[in-house]
Amino acid sequence: MQFFSRVFLPFLLLIYIAIETYLKLHHSSLCGEIGCKLAGELLRFNPLYLNYFGMASVFALLVLGYLSLKNKFFESLFFIGLYTAIAFEATIISYQYIVNPEVCIFCLGIFSSLLLIALLSRVKHFPFVIAGVLAIFIGLNTLSISKNKAYVSNEGLYLIQSESCVHCKKVKKYFAKHDIKYTAISIKEINARAFLKFIDISTIPVLLIQKPTSIQILTGDKKILAHFEKPTPKTEDTSSSSTVGQSSASGLPSELFGATSEPGCAIAVSQAPACEDENNSQIPQH
Repeated sequence: MQFFSRVFLPFLLLIYIAIETYLKLHHSSLCGEIGCKLAGELLRFNPLYLNYFGMASVFALLVLGYLSLKNKFFESLFFIGLYTAIAFEATIISYQYIVNPEVCIFCLGIFSSLLLIALLSRVKHFPFVIAGVLAIFIGLNTLSISKNKAYVSNEGLYLIQSESCVHCKKVKKYFAKHDIKYTAISIKEINARAFLKFIDISTIPVLLIQKPTSIQILTGDKKILAHFEKPTPKTEDTSSSSTVGQSSASGLPSELFGATSEPGCAIAVSQAPACEDENNSQIPQH
């Protein structure tokens, strides 16, 4: 049984990863699910490097498993390597589950194989392995992690706001009075805060107007209300708003980065504090 769990199963896992690596080199994969493609997008490097690392790790595990059959020292190294690999895969799987609509089937195959090896290698320690996996999953779920999804997907109005912000309340009251349909996006959403941080906006409300070929950005309650109170001009007034073309990821207009001079409720990267007095000048970003 020890030879089967410590040598034969790691050998099968090595072949499994090697096949996937070979297929990826030829622009194919064992897994065709969207979760596998999204998992690759989450990496900071080419997914192939992770396959190479996995092959090297499993090969080392195989060698240690063989040596552990006759030597207690290598047995300890085998279990250290095995439990480390399980923790590594549990972290990746948990993060994928939180961020993506589904996890990578290939990663699940590796994770399941490692759990089977741990179960058959030393049954009495398996409950501790499961406890460690659950701790990793619960720990990651307590964090505010950006979701891999689009919040602004269809044409229309999207208001980044807070329930406690008086400037946001003015805009929402105006929209309700004039029956203007919009989608509210809470500033508590990590994606919303990351977006505003990226374009250097430190106050809310912020209105995104999704158009067929561009996104218009209005900051501050005064500019937002002024946009709806006056007739729509034939030419966009860049002094009160900015339009970002969807086809370009760079070259944002300079007006966009000066938009935070509009009084509003201060926001931070980590939270949305209570808003300040409307008469205050620009609130610095924390």
